[in-house]
Amino acid sequence: MVDTILNEAGGVDVLVNNAGFGLYGPVEEVGIEEARYQFEVNLFCAARLTQLLLPGMRAKRTGTIVNITSMGGKIYTPLGAWYHATKHALEGWSDCLRLELAPFGIKVVIVEPGLIETGFGNVVANGLLKRSGSGPYAKQIEAVAKSNADAYGQGRGTDPSVIADVVSRAVKARKPRTRYAAGKYAKPMIAIRAWFGDRMFDRVIMSQMR
Repeated sequence: MVDTILNEAGGVDVLVNNAGFGLYGPVEEVGIEEARYQFEVNLFCAARLTQLLLPGMRAKRTGTIVNITSMGGKIYTPLGAWYHATKHALEGWSDCLRLELAPFGIKVVIVEPGLIETGFGNVVANGLLKRSGSGPYAKQIEAVAKSNADAYGQGRGTDPSVIADVVSRAVKARKPRTRYAAGKYAKPMIAIRAWFGDRMFDRVIMSQMR
């Protein structure tokens, strides 16, 4: 794909790294190979595409890279250790990349979606119940699966077009913000995590697991 782009267009002006999925389950029970695949999709895929397309951007001394992380890159939830690890990693990776590329005129933007109406919730719930629904973590898993079912669907979340609009604004901006949090719960959850401390955030999160 990259070879085709380079041969036909000479490179790109904008790269949006959006691929991702949520691997949820107890750390004890999620296989390391599954965990590695979570990192391959959510982090290393974005990193490799960026590596391949950066030379052309550097040559033109312009371009914008938008990395779609998640509010999950700033917060945490039960049974989401591997997913949140990838999103926290992508946040830090993006911050370092922004500093590296600033001298070349290339902008790096992070977009942190909240609860968006995609297939994310179903993937999380189905994977949880299939993997660990009858093990020692069954009670937690049932609560998290129910919480996901209650949160997603029937218009409870934010339409994906909201995130598309945020990306569009960031790309068009002469000086975009380094981060954009958008979608249901994104800003309040990130703020609670930042300002009220771990114990308060723990209570807020666990109150949704009953």
